[in-house]
Amino acid sequence: MPETTNLKLTQIASAAGRKPGQRETLIGLGLDKIGRTRIVQATPSVRGMVRKVAHLLKVEELA
Repeated sequence: MPETTNLKLTQIASAAGRKPGQRETLIGLGLDKIGRTRIVQATPSVRGMVRKVAHLLKVEELA
């Protein structure tokens, strides 16, 4: 049985002035303000969302 990997996402930059798709992606990840942190499962769809807004996030992988 494979272990579930989680990602700790912290928003480090504002969504103001970004393209609408990037702002919506942050909201989809549960982030809306600088400094907010969420722990999410590392599914392929979440990894794709993180890749889209990687310049706005600090990403840490949790075991």
